[in-house]
Amino acid sequence: MKFNFEKLSKSYRKKKLLVVGDVILDAYVWGIVERMSPEAPVPIVQSGKHGQQPGGATNIALNLTNLGAKVSLVGLVGDDDEGVSLTNALSNDSNISTHLLVDQGRPTTIKTRVIADGHHVVRIDREQLDPIRTEIVDQLKEILEPLVQQSDGIILQDYNKGLFTKEIIYWTIAKGKEYTVPVYVDPKHKNFSCYKNVRMIKPNLSEFRSYVGKDMELPKSGFKLKNELKTDILLVTKGAEGISIFHDHKYESIETKARAVHDVSGAGDTVLGTFALNDVCGLSPKDSTILANLAAGRVCEEVGISPINQDAFKEILYHHYSSSDK
Repeated sequence: MKFNFEKLSKSYRKKKLLVVGDVILDAYVWGIVERMSPEAPVPIVQSGKHGQQPGGATNIALNLTNLGAKVSLVGLVGDDDEGVSLTNALSNDSNISTHLLVDQGRPTTIKTRVIADGHHVVRIDREQLDPIRTEIVDQLKEILEPLVQQSDGIILQDYNKGLFTKEIIYWTIAKGKEYTVPVYVDPKHKNFSCYKNVRMIKPNLSEFRSYVGKDMELPKSGFKLKNELKTDILLVTKGAEGISIFHDHKYESIETKARAVHDVSGAGDTVLGTFALNDVCGLSPKDSTILANLAAGRVCEEVGISPINQDAFKEILYHHYSSSDK
């Protein structure tokens, strides 16, 4: 096997990552559709089971801890029942050190997905996108500095929910450089140009094109962006088409390894977390991308956001690489 799971797992358990980002409570309503509404051309969903689970930056934290790493998670919640639910849900994971500030001025972000007959029908969001207040910025800095010093890598997950002001972005990247801790970023268009001089930046194809221009073609546009942001590695996730990686003046395209795609929700989180973990463990950028692609393909086989775990990761590695050993 090209990748030895036991060796990888042993390396993962030695690493601690700092995840900073927009935390989200993912809510689900499962049901069935038997007819269309007579009032409008929309399906009528007969509601069944309801559920909630941590999402957003918390999904990255769960991907990492499920693979064996330790995580410090920093983000914001509102002073509401959903914020309590989110905090309580994370308290059961002994590998996550949770630092969720309560912001009285905003609600906890909630994404409610309605899933009928195995397919997303609609998503309902409750959120406030205003930038965080100065006093919250100051509190975040106090929390972050000692955590940066203790970490092997920093992951910034920007969902454009207000946490990442320019001040927080510049300050965190500068602290990473000061303490020689690599920074890995999933950006949003609003702050794209702020994420410079990081180890890796990972936009999806839509975000990438919204910044470089829809008419710009890979790989030329990828090298242009990589040079503009002065990043060591640029990953562009392309859904069913896989991942493009730009590193060391090279361009490579990694094909998707999903055996069946049921739901792409959370796949980008899995790519970001898995790549960062393997990179801090010393794997090459290409191998880190291959493993991230495998992990993302595996979570796409599930309906709803489902973090990768050791059993699923081991199974997908064996499925794709065991035959090469024979």
